[in-house]
Amino acid sequence: METAKDLAQYINYERVTALLTDLVKIYSPYFEEDEVMEYTYKWLKEQGLDASFHHYHEKKVTDFRGTNVVGRLKGKNKGPIVLLNGHLDTVQICEGWTRDPLGAEIEDGKLYGVGALDMKGGCVAIMLAVEAFSKTVKDFNGEVLYTFVSDEEGPYGLGTDALILDGYTQDVDVAIVPEPSSGFSDVAFPCICLGARGGWNYTVTFKGKSAHAANPEKGIDAIEDAAKVLLELKKSPLNHDPKLGQGSIAVIDFKGGGAACSIADTASFTIFRHTVRGEDLAYLKREVEEAVKRAAIKSTATMEFREAPHPESGGFHPYTVSEDNPYTKALKKTILEVTGEEAKTAYFASIGDFNSLGDRAKLPTYVIGPTGENYHSYDEYVEINSVVKTAEIIYHYLKEILV
Repeated sequence: METAKDLAQYINYERVTALLTDLVKIYSPYFEEDEVMEYTYKWLKEQGLDASFHHYHEKKVTDFRGTNVVGRLKGKNKGPIVLLNGHLDTVQICEGWTRDPLGAEIEDGKLYGVGALDMKGGCVAIMLAVEAFSKTVKDFNGEVLYTFVSDEEGPYGLGTDALILDGYTQDVDVAIVPEPSSGFSDVAFPCICLGARGGWNYTVTFKGKSAHAANPEKGIDAIEDAAKVLLELKKSPLNHDPKLGQGSIAVIDFKGGGAACSIADTASFTIFRHTVRGEDLAYLKREVEEAVKRAAIKSTATMEFREAPHPESGGFHPYTVSEDNPYTKALKKTILEVTGEEAKTAYFASIGDFNSLGDRAKLPTYVIGPTGENYHSYDEYVEINSVVKTAEIIYHYLKEILV
């Protein structure tokens, strides 16, 4: 049986800092992850851990050939299969940085860099927890499946999508995604997100009739009709979910125009619609249809969801996990034992790979990760000690479930 000293050999401030520094210095925006995947594969192999490349090719929309890194720890007897999932891609470097976004600078216990919080810190926690578990726990039941994926920040979450399509999640019992739950929800560490809102992207296109701008009454102004519908759509009543709150309707694009001095005969707007439970695709279609009816327009309006690699990957459905679920109770117990604090619970307001695992793969999926600030923004940072604690939580949760 391991001691605290044994565990500290593998999970400590210095090792977290060194590994996270290496990962942050590798620029890995979505669709450009090969170098960081090579590094992660090599690191796992050097620690004597199982690792393999999982290659996929999305042919329909992006023609992207992506790579995940996957590994397994197998126990002696049958038992639960625990999935640890993290993404190694980041957003692009934005304007406004006052530090080197690839410098992994450290100040006051904070490590700065693009992806440091979202979510290379969480990936480091997985890596060190799995290494520690493999070196200090000799007998356990079940299996640990650890996956480091690409394209979570991209348009479709293709890395985790490919894992689901290729059957990796088929027999899994529970999933841990160490995204920065505290940073996401603005709740103090330690925080568990027990679900998330969903999200869908759609465009409404309007066909009117062109006419000279001197005689607008002879035409049908598609831009005007699009504006009328958009204003009605924003007035739509939104469902209230007791856990997830309300959805939201955000305009992310508006287009329209005709020839010089002419009434526009075409226009369109695009919506990103965050959803809660009960707001499926049929619900969203009715929502638009009712807005069109209220607007009393003359143009014809057509709604289309964005093109997707396959029907299940066009967007993300919301999901929740019960606080009474045995895996929830075990995780809360672990967090209390590791940190000395009761876990706060929250629900994430937007989307990620956790939606695919929680909804499509039908897994109790927990988002529990380090804290920091400025994800998807300049001067992003993660608090190093919270990465250490996240790794310890994952390690002890594996023991709680499998030993």
